[in-house]
Amino acid sequence: MAAGYLDILRARHAARLLAGTLVGRLPNGTAPVAIVLFTRAEGGSYTLAGALAAVYGLATAVGQPLLGRAVDLYGQPRVQLPASLASALGMIVLALVGLESLPLAYGAVMVAGVFTPPLEGGLRALWPSVLGSEDRVHRAYAMDAVAQEVMFTVGPLLVTVLVSFWSPAAALLVINVIGVLGALSVVLSEPSRTWRSAPREAHWLGALRSPGLLALLGSFFFVGLALGSITVAGVAYADDHGRESVYGWLMAALGLGALIGGAVYGARRWAGAPERRLRVIVALLALGYLPLTLTPGVVAMTVLAAVSGVFLAPAIACSFIVVDRHAPRGTVTEAFSWLVTTFGVGAAAGTAVAGPAVELGGTTWSFAVAGAGGVAALVVLLATGRFLAVPGHTSVAAQGSENDRNGAVEPGFSSGHQA
Repeated sequence: MAAGYLDILRARHAARLLAGTLVGRLPNGTAPVAIVLFTRAEGGSYTLAGALAAVYGLATAVGQPLLGRAVDLYGQPRVQLPASLASALGMIVLALVGLESLPLAYGAVMVAGVFTPPLEGGLRALWPSVLGSEDRVHRAYAMDAVAQEVMFTVGPLLVTVLVSFWSPAAALLVINVIGVLGALSVVLSEPSRTWRSAPREAHWLGALRSPGLLALLGSFFFVGLALGSITVAGVAYADDHGRESVYGWLMAALGLGALIGGAVYGARRWAGAPERRLRVIVALLALGYLPLTLTPGVVAMTVLAAVSGVFLAPAIACSFIVVDRHAPRGTVTEAFSWLVTTFGVGAAAGTAVAGPAVELGGTTWSFAVAGAGGVAALVVLLATGRFLAVPGHTSVAAQGSENDRNGAVEPGFSSGHQA
């Protein structure tokens, strides 16, 4: 298993691009907890902290596909680095000015969110030209999904360490400076500098004109909803058991399950259409969420949380392949950015729905939201099967892709240039 991942990391530029992207995304991955801790330290209420974090999240959801489209049109360095600098500037303004002017605080987090660079989509657009073969790229997608779990686990921990040693304001400053350095590392690399999207058909809908992509986004809205609801349900479960540490155990178990599932999924070569495979994975994901409604004792619940996470990273990794197959020509970064946005909006909706569910029916109902989200995600995939059955393009890699000037990509594999 490890040999396959080491093979990817030994490829020229691969380790730098993966590490740079993860570091560059730290500000986005840590923003919610950093904003809440900063607001509370400044004397703001939890309501204000939640509102500022929500504005940041919504602004990010708006900015990602727009910046992704700009990357497809103008290239990565001309968009990613200016966006990273603008996003960091927004957070720096918040850290330096504080809450003395609430309109300025809201404006600062809005700027930070809108200009969050689409490094995630950008990396997936680069993998084909860096790794060449289809199998290696698919394994890189799985490694990418696993790395996300690590980032979302380590990132908040890093914020709390910085807060402990310095202050919440210092944490905002340091994390965002680190993020700019990560983005800089990516855009200065040769693959990023030379990458060009395929010529695209002028259309105001951009990537969203693909029925298959819309079907995938609809499904992953509900996957995000399920995951978002679990964060709230986990807090409610910890309250029921009188120990805040229980929440940490549940989230750690969920992350561990995702790490194991993603690592195993990426180590195997899969046959058959990825759309069909995705339906099976999402069905298993939904099946893993349903037992959480039993809310047994802490040990058993921790095991159930780990099991529920096993198919999350494989679902995300498989969705990357489906995005690449269905994104219209010249829209690959935008398409990946739409997936990020939809998943994030779904997670926000899940947290919003799970709260009232706790009030109405207790912890069991809040976990039921996760189960319902998983089932809804599967239903969408099943209902839209005819749109997903036919990929939105035929690969033009064998015809001299702009992303593959040296002919590294195997014939029949899309390098992000769709016809």
